[in-house]
Amino acid sequence: MIELLKSLIAIPSFSREESAACDYLEEWMRAQGLDVQRKGNNVWVEQPGRGDGRPVILLNAHIDTVRPAAGYTRDPFTPVVEDDKLFGLGSNDDGGSLIALLATFMELSKYPQPCRFVFSATAEEEVCGANGIESILDDIGPFDLGIIGEPTQMQMAVAERGLMVLDCTAHGRSGHAARGEGINALYEAMKDIEWFRTYHFEKESDYLGEVKMTATMIQCGTQHNVVPDTCTFVVDVRPNGMYTNPEILAEIQAHVHCDVVPRSLRHSSSHIPLTHPVVQRGLSLGLTAFGSPTTSNQTVLPGYTTLKIGPGDSARSHTADEYIRLSEIRQGKEIYFKLLNQLEIE
Repeated sequence: MIELLKSLIAIPSFSREESAACDYLEEWMRAQGLDVQRKGNNVWVEQPGRGDGRPVILLNAHIDTVRPAAGYTRDPFTPVVEDDKLFGLGSNDDGGSLIALLATFMELSKYPQPCRFVFSATAEEEVCGANGIESILDDIGPFDLGIIGEPTQMQMAVAERGLMVLDCTAHGRSGHAARGEGINALYEAMKDIEWFRTYHFEKESDYLGEVKMTATMIQCGTQHNVVPDTCTFVVDVRPNGMYTNPEILAEIQAHVHCDVVPRSLRHSSSHIPLTHPVVQRGLSLGLTAFGSPTTSNQTVLPGYTTLKIGPGDSARSHTADEYIRLSEIRQGKEIYFKLLNQLEIE
């Protein structure tokens, strides 16, 4: 498995350019006797028994990477092991999770299980692209639990913030500034911006707190002596797992006077109850639960129950000289197996 990861590191697999890495992974999996299916730059393999009534658990990690950060002192595509550290682009995000989940899938498949497992390695996670995990959901069929492999130091991210970017337009009426004519759209926008700054949604998450809304950009006016008739601004909204994106949008539109247009409603927040069997199993193993501020494939899986957990450290993701410890990968595989082996869910 470590050699597989080294080989994948050596193949550039930027988002929307994962074809060569996907080719290699598909060939490797077939050489292990796995019945691999592929769509675009996504591959998956499932245990036999589709339709036999058992709950389905999806194991997912992504094969795409960001481009190398400035400041690399090593070749990002030359995997090197030094003092337990495997250096290389994508080693931590998300190579460690990918091979640990694949190894776990193969190990779980050796024993009769109360759940049926599906392993998937998908594309375009770093850009939330439509040709990633979303594109194969109909092919793999519905699942009851998703394990999303991301570097969390093998602790359980039971909640994850989503993302909604809003383009807002306040309207007024132009006039001459010297005569105080018109209705100043900038002042109208300021009223709504103050609402975004001070409003508190009722439901808060135990792990993520409240919904966060931040005005981040503004554009207005054509010249100094003309009262502006329009003012546009952008608001960054970070859902907390307690509301769907449409629910948040509806509440915003009910309170502000400006036009509010979301760029997308796809990037949802997620939340899994602490009472869920997989979380209870994790707690019994000594794992901790926390809320994650970073996004993953969970954001495009609204309506599904998912848990984010994987080897490595999120703080190393997207940094120069990225690495993962070999001991972290081994520990990850061991914990994945203990977490999922003979797990019973409804």
